[in-house]
Amino acid sequence: MAEFQFLDAFGRPIQKAALKSEQAAATTRGVRQPFGRHQAPGLTPGKLARILRHSIDGDPEAYLELAEDMEERDLHYAGVLSIRKRQVSGLQINVEAAGDDAESIRDADLVREVIGRDNFQDELVDILDAIGKGYSATEIIWDTSEGQWMPSALKYRDPRWFCFDHIDGDTLLLRDVAGDVPLVPFKWIVHRAKVKSGLTIRGGLARSVAWTFLFKSFTAKDWAVFCEAYGQPLRLGKFGPDASPEEKDILLQAVASIGTDFAAIVPASMTVEFVQASISGSHELYERRSDWLDRQVSKIVLGQTATTDAQAGGYAVGKVHDGVREDIERSDGQQLAATLTRDLVRPLVDLNHGRRKKYPKITIGRPDEVDVEKLVKNVVALVPLGMKVGMATMRDKIGIPDPDDDEELLVPRARPAELKKPEDVQTAEPPQVAAQSALQQPGMKATDAIDDAAAAIVANEWEPMVAPIVAGLEDELATVGSEDEAKAIIARRIETMGVAKLAEVLARSAFAARLAGEAGEDL
Repeated sequence: MAEFQFLDAFGRPIQKAALKSEQAAATTRGVRQPFGRHQAPGLTPGKLARILRHSIDGDPEAYLELAEDMEERDLHYAGVLSIRKRQVSGLQINVEAAGDDAESIRDADLVREVIGRDNFQDELVDILDAIGKGYSATEIIWDTSEGQWMPSALKYRDPRWFCFDHIDGDTLLLRDVAGDVPLVPFKWIVHRAKVKSGLTIRGGLARSVAWTFLFKSFTAKDWAVFCEAYGQPLRLGKFGPDASPEEKDILLQAVASIGTDFAAIVPASMTVEFVQASISGSHELYERRSDWLDRQVSKIVLGQTATTDAQAGGYAVGKVHDGVREDIERSDGQQLAATLTRDLVRPLVDLNHGRRKKYPKITIGRPDEVDVEKLVKNVVALVPLGMKVGMATMRDKIGIPDPDDDEELLVPRARPAELKKPEDVQTAEPPQVAAQSALQQPGMKATDAIDDAAAAIVANEWEPMVAPIVAGLEDELATVGSEDEAKAIIARRIETMGVAKLAEVLARSAFAARLAGEAGEDL
């Protein structure tokens, strides 16, 4: 019987034999050389415009080389880009099983084993190189030594080794000596960062940052020249009216030597003076321009500037922003999770367990933050009114694990006397009668009489008043969208109980308690 033909997420057939060898290994003489050229030296507006234009015309190599140079030469861009990549790679990764059956759970456990590898976070950083360059291609190195298909490594491949199909401008192809070839299915994790809509090569941050990089390089160069020219005092040589041309040349050479060698000799008839240059305020122009350009880079990479620029309250503001703005972090995490689910989870499950209708799903992001104090307060208030809350749900919300079978448990502090359960006192007497009859029993304490009276209130008086409040309350609360709406519903239902009835019950209860107290004084 012929082996079942696997198809990848794009409907391409899978050839298992092709998965066992590296498709994009580096070559020293071919088109995939590990060493590239540098585009940053001599960069001008005209040269940058040509590089960007060629990148969308099917030749992105120079643009990708420039993007790499920018990360090496611009320390601010390198810093904020690293923050964004490492913050996303450090988010919590969860694997959701496709169902509750044993097969789905086994698939999810297989995925958890792979993402639990020690170097998986560093591999995610490489995959997130797409944020800067628009895309990244990571080759899966499969290990079949023990009859299984497990990724032994996720190898980052130089983006210069790839190009896009000239017809659709979006299909990624691998450069080869014989020509551009398609990527082997089930062999690659291709991540595309959707920073902006359009062609993939135009979707990375480097394309926008390239112009600020160019302007900042001009500013830094002018700043260096300014400091070289005006950062040290002017050396002024003076000669007498009878100085010969030879003596003038000696003086000029001496003045020039002082700037480099910091030593010179001149005839006694000549003098050298140092005139301090007054440049107060002039040099600040370069610094302000560089800072402004850096802030623009921070905005596009992090979505904000508070964590990178010193300003009033910077520490507090930085803690709030936590590096990358929340919506950008969430979007990056969702895009990365979708890529891993498509290009890693599906091949892993298909090759090891066979084709599935549904596959495990990877999610990346911060866990939902819960206001524990407010949650507990609401639960304490609503459970007595009939709302049903599961213990497991509450433990998950407040972050407390289930206790072990032999673990010592916390228990509520014992009260002087526990109220009887309502079902045990269904035929109890009215509270004042219960208190009086209890006091007539030999040896009965006042506190016992109060407890019996309270139990009688619970059985005969309280439940009928509360019944209209809790009837259907759970269903009505399930439709609210805020805490204020829930409070309004509860307040409206309490109004139906009636103040007069409540006052009567409380009066009888107070009378019974007083009888018990006075009787107890004589016991």
